[in-house]
Amino acid sequence: MRIALGLQYDGGRYSGWQFQPNQITVQGELEIALAQFIGADKLGIDPVRVITAGRTDAGVHALGQVVHFDTPVEREPYSWVRGVNCYLPPSVVVNWAQSVPAQFSARSSACERTYLYALYAGPSRSPMCDGTAGYLMLPPKKWFDVEAIKQAAQYLIGEHDFTSFRSSECQSKTPVKTIYSIDIFADEPWLYFKIRGNAFLHHMVRNLVGSFLHIGVGRQPAQWMQSLLLAKNRSLAAPTFSPAGLYLLKVAYPEHFNIPQPYLANSWLPKYLF
Repeated sequence: MRIALGLQYDGGRYSGWQFQPNQITVQGELEIALAQFIGADKLGIDPVRVITAGRTDAGVHALGQVVHFDTPVEREPYSWVRGVNCYLPPSVVVNWAQSVPAQFSARSSACERTYLYALYAGPSRSPMCDGTAGYLMLPPKKWFDVEAIKQAAQYLIGEHDFTSFRSSECQSKTPVKTIYSIDIFADEPWLYFKIRGNAFLHHMVRNLVGSFLHIGVGRQPAQWMQSLLLAKNRSLAAPTFSPAGLYLLKVAYPEHFNIPQPYLANSWLPKYLF
């Protein structure tokens, strides 16, 4: 049978999602927990291998990650939640589980992904959000030109070639992606970016945030974002911004799969962002 799980994790403790030899990863921790819960060794069955909706980088978090796996072991949905969580570290949790049809894929069945970037800005960093939010030093009484950032965001809406915001390590078959919406929330000293699209390139959101901040502090005009899109040249855009404030917020699927909504009530982030 095929099982889907909804996950949350603090990515600051891991070398990213994807399994890597001699590294601690979210995928590695989850697969170990699944094997322990189902007793793979005792049953003499192969270890569980999970497919994820999005392979987050080192330091990136998830509030609404979705994975699936195949197993011959049958359990009630809540038994998967309670049982697997017993073997997971505190920084990773399963929020829900349900059986799904064989044609469901956490990755290829996804039709939308939403990322959230949380930025703290001011004269000094906050030790209370170390590793869970990005930080940019701003002089006292200085704040972003939020209207310029919002104007720049409008150039990104729709289908575009996002080569200028693509990592050199990106394995996507095409740089063409569709952005459905970008919402900017200013709540000084916090600035939030909520970006919804069909799919994202490697480092794309962090590269966009870096360029937004260049515009926000007045280094570039809003129209610079349009010129970056047209240039299709990664070297012209801002440096990749910190992973600390990036969250995979939600993954959406066609309604007939009946995939649950992510559980966000336990997040420290303001509820108006959801």
